[in-house]
Amino acid sequence: MKILVINAGSSSLKYQLFDMDTESVMAKGLCERIGIDGHLKHTPLVGDKPVFNEDINLPTHSEAIAAVIDKLTSAEYGVVSSMSEIDAVGHRVVHGGEYFSSSVVINDEVMKGIAACNPFAPLHNPANITGIEACTAVMGKNVPQVAVFDTAFHQTIPAKAFTYAIPYEYYEKDKVRRYGFHGTSHRYVAGRAAEMMGKPAEELKLISCHMGNGSSICAVMGGKSVDTSMGFTPLVGLPMGTRCGQMDMGAVQFIMHKYNIDIDEMLNILNKKSGVLGVSGVSSDFRDLEAAMEKGNERAGLALDLFHYWVAKTVGGYVAAMNGVDGIIFTAGVGENSAETRKAICEYLTYLGCEVDDAANAQRGKEIFINTPDSRVKLMVIPTNEELVIARDTKALIG
Repeated sequence: MKILVINAGSSSLKYQLFDMDTESVMAKGLCERIGIDGHLKHTPLVGDKPVFNEDINLPTHSEAIAAVIDKLTSAEYGVVSSMSEIDAVGHRVVHGGEYFSSSVVINDEVMKGIAACNPFAPLHNPANITGIEACTAVMGKNVPQVAVFDTAFHQTIPAKAFTYAIPYEYYEKDKVRRYGFHGTSHRYVAGRAAEMMGKPAEELKLISCHMGNGSSICAVMGGKSVDTSMGFTPLVGLPMGTRCGQMDMGAVQFIMHKYNIDIDEMLNILNKKSGVLGVSGVSSDFRDLEAAMEKGNERAGLALDLFHYWVAKTVGGYVAAMNGVDGIIFTAGVGENSAETRKAICEYLTYLGCEVDDAANAQRGKEIFINTPDSRVKLMVIPTNEELVIARDTKALIG
């Protein structure tokens, strides 16, 4: 069975084609600058086909999907002879609200549910819908499509963790609550952690630290999400690359009034100009911050210290929420590759009995235990694989 996985953004479209008999990736690629001019990088991963990496005209997502299919099936760059070899398409959808607690086969009712969540994720859900519609337009209605939601894994969070302390009518009428994101990533690494530890997920208390330009922490007890750091939107929780994380709304109001900033401009500042970029004044890339700190840049050092502190503090809160922890997972770009970040966070956690093996921790991007034999808590680096989760869910749903 061959499954195409699509992750559509507002002006981009990432994809991977899986052979699910072996769960191997046959090809992957990225369409960029959709609606502006267009660029496609297509990388075949079977045979000795060359990489296609050129500017092409991509006025809409439909043209992007058509370009992807053309490359997948072409004699020069392709990995399948025709579209008839592709059995289904799996889509990453950012927000499923309370409508979806699991992945679903897409039909008209599902499309209405996704559209109903547009106000919750105005930059993401409309793009996801566009990607689904583009696939239907190019591939026809006979090819089944599946939606896999970032929020679905967190639908097991109890009311005491997802309810905001505001008038309850805003939840009853408008569904204003904590939803959480990165659920597909947290689900994957929690499952792999249980396998690595050789124990059923139902017996474990795990904390997953998804750390990249966007970062979130998730408490996973018995294989289910019971709390997570992002909220109604991906803006809150940890300080991130450009997002502010936890913030006093009174301070936001003060800044808006003093500098005559409207809400749209303020949200742009909090989403795109804050986080470690705002604190450091250097970059949103943690590699740049580490390099600047080594050269004596104190604000870069402060930005990193602040991030490590918030991760550790959130982990500690989730240990309390679960009344214990068996394993802590580091994943995503920073979590998988920055030994310095992992070490700095774990230095806050020695009270839990966390002990880092420096030689193991020096590894980058590998699935590995980084704790010493004496550590009371297992410490793991697990590269995330959201696309594989989407492909697996799609396979399971279409049989």
